Amino acid sequence: MTLVYILVAILVFGIIIMIHEAGHFAVAKACGVKVNEFSIGMGPKLLSKTKGDTAYSLRLLPIGGFVSMEGEDEESHDPRAFNRKPAWQRLLIICAGAFMNLILGFVILIVVTSLSGGITTTTVAGFYSEDSPSHVSGLEAGDKIVKVNGLRVLCDTDISYQFQLDEDRIFEMTVIRDGQKLILPAVKFDGEKSEDGTSNLVIDFYVMGEKVNPLTVISYSSRKFVSVARMIWLSLYDLIRGRFSINDLSGPVGIVGAIGDVVGSTAKGVSFGEMLLDLMSFVVFITINVGIFNLLPIPALDGARAFFIIIEMIRRKPIKAEHEGMIHFVGLMLLFGLMIVVTVLDIMKLF
Repeated sequence: MTLVYILVAILVFGIIIMIHEAGHFAVAKACGVKVNEFSIGMGPKLLSKTKGDTAYSLRLLPIGGFVSMEGEDEESHDPRAFNRKPAWQRLLIICAGAFMNLILGFVILIVVTSLSGGITTTTVAGFYSEDSPSHVSGLEAGDKIVKVNGLRVLCDTDISYQFQLDEDRIFEMTVIRDGQKLILPAVKFDGEKSEDGTSNLVIDFYVMGEKVNPLTVISYSSRKFVSVARMIWLSLYDLIRGRFSINDLSGPVGIVGAIGDVVGSTAKGVSFGEMLLDLMSFVVFITINVGIFNLLPIPALDGARAFFIIIEMIRRKPIKAEHEGMIHFVGLMLLFGLMIVVTVLDIMKLF
């Protein structure tokens, strides 16, 4: 089964990479840029076919991909070269890959939501017992939860996210009750011991559902998209300020393991349809993550290239190519180093 997990992971990465590079490719073509190669994967070529000016190739290592444009990293006097195009066109080309990942995430969210049996709301339907701690401490049936510990709740996953960051199982909640906004300063929950000895929060209430229709699907998908994007930003912020450590990061090995957990859930009684929806939801998180991460102004990423173009637009003069190239090279080496460290930590977690 491990081989199946790896193949599924390769398929997932392949789709995400292909969509990302297709974004660069399509906008480059639309702007009249000469594309020398469109590649899925890195390393030695497995397959290659040339059509027009472009070589389309599949490479051995499924860890990336690229669109090689004339004049992208070197001076070129070809009128169709990337470096000969106006700054605003180059900016669109650079950002197109990340935007395509974000669009892919939104489209998959719509599909997953449409196929679900119902849409989960943030309105409390009831409690598992009358003496449930959250009920005793102020939460009522019919309350629509709109904030948890100051975080605006867009969908049900925002509540789960705040619960996962729990330290004392006591939360400030803002709810809408009978049309009035109320602040519940100390909503409490019980905890239970997990297999590893840690104490996990026990959610003692359940929420209402909505029927699936075009309006509720678009509404929920839009809110869930913003929620996932915000969750990624908040996680990055928490990583920078030390709330999370490098041990909490996952690289390719960790992601393969997570995909394996989802795919392997069928052996635990989960139906194939439910597993597929769970896998698609996981792909949503990965592709939005890729889109946002690529837009960060980190050397070697699309965000840094866009940042240099924006500087060029402001100062009306490009940064020297050799200076920008050196910055991207150093950033690439640091990213490779981080990937190696994270991969080693992922492997250690397996034992």
